Amino acid sequence: MSTYATLIVLSGLVIFSYLFDLIAGKTKIPSVILLLLLGIGIRLGVDYFQLPIINLGKILPALGTLGLILIVFEGALELKYSQDKNTVIKKSFVSALCILLLTSCLITAAFVYISGQSIYHCFINAIPFCVVSSAIAIPSASHISKDKKEFIIYESSFSDILTVVLFNFMISNKHIYVSSFARLGAELILILLVACGSCLLLLYLIGRLTHHIKSFLIISILILVYSIGQSYHLSSLIIVLALGLFLNNAGQIKITWFRKVFIYPTLGHDIKQLFQLSAESAFIMRTFFFIVFGFSINIYQLEDIATLVNGAFVLMLIYLVRFAYLKLVLKGSLMPELVIIPRGLISVLLFYNLPEDLKIPQVGTGLLFLVILGTSVIMSLGLLSTKKQANQEFKDV
Repeated sequence: MSTYATLIVLSGLVIFSYLFDLIAGKTKIPSVILLLLLGIGIRLGVDYFQLPIINLGKILPALGTLGLILIVFEGALELKYSQDKNTVIKKSFVSALCILLLTSCLITAAFVYISGQSIYHCFINAIPFCVVSSAIAIPSASHISKDKKEFIIYESSFSDILTVVLFNFMISNKHIYVSSFARLGAELILILLVACGSCLLLLYLIGRLTHHIKSFLIISILILVYSIGQSYHLSSLIIVLALGLFLNNAGQIKITWFRKVFIYPTLGHDIKQLFQLSAESAFIMRTFFFIVFGFSINIYQLEDIATLVNGAFVLMLIYLVRFAYLKLVLKGSLMPELVIIPRGLISVLLFYNLPEDLKIPQVGTGLLFLVILGTSVIMSLGLLSTKKQANQEFKDV
């Protein structure tokens, strides 16, 4: 393919993604579904015309990691902290933790039944199916009430972080002892210290840099710190969330020496610019990630009845846990919180990071695709019905 043809294809995909976002805002169909279908359509076209197939699967982890960092950072930059939000933060953290553990246990039992593999192997393979994707949940919650939106943002971000912590812990500890938890505690303390240091350093740099290009440098440093931490199996996503929250709320800190050293007149403008750049960069990463994922899927796996049955069973377990927790523990409204639990970017990222010796043949990309597609379709239908109900209630009033 020539240089100009490549540029035409890439720019065309970005334009399609932009149109998909506009469609998603009107129809409540997540743009992720449309991107996946576009990737699948491109693959079917390539197969039909017998064009040479490029192995794009190798770049998925890199695209996914960049997208994850930028999306969590963007979501954190949107949150303003106040003491009255302690309740929603605690509630969303407990919700993310409990639902993660309950769902992983049930899906593990299902995988043991399906594959006959050990509990350890099945638990590792179940983890990618248990995480709420902030990459899909946060944009999808943009048109719901403020309280519910904040709960979804915090819950999906905590779900990402807790799942990564659990995944790294299980990968590093095939046999779990008391020392394993001690080491986990030490690692979390270390990552929190690094997060505090990174927050102060980056805020100081933003205030002292005189070059007109700041935002990309900050994002590059953030990606560097994240990558170094992850290379040592540390849960560096905590740094991303902490930095976004810190930068957007630094102006609320009243300590005199802190304000003198770190706060400057144009801080609000710089944070707004950083948010805009991270949002647009996340849009590009999300676009190419899901198109490449759709392109790399072997669509013919979906002809396997066993895969369809297993996918439906996993979906049933996911929503059973969600329904039970909302009904019995939170005791609040079921909608739209019941349906805003999509699987997506981080599920794929964790799935591709599974060591080859731990993968289960019965749990393949076809099953993962079915769960991602199923949760996205259910979410879009649930949001659409909620919107219609709200409009009807407004008319009645």
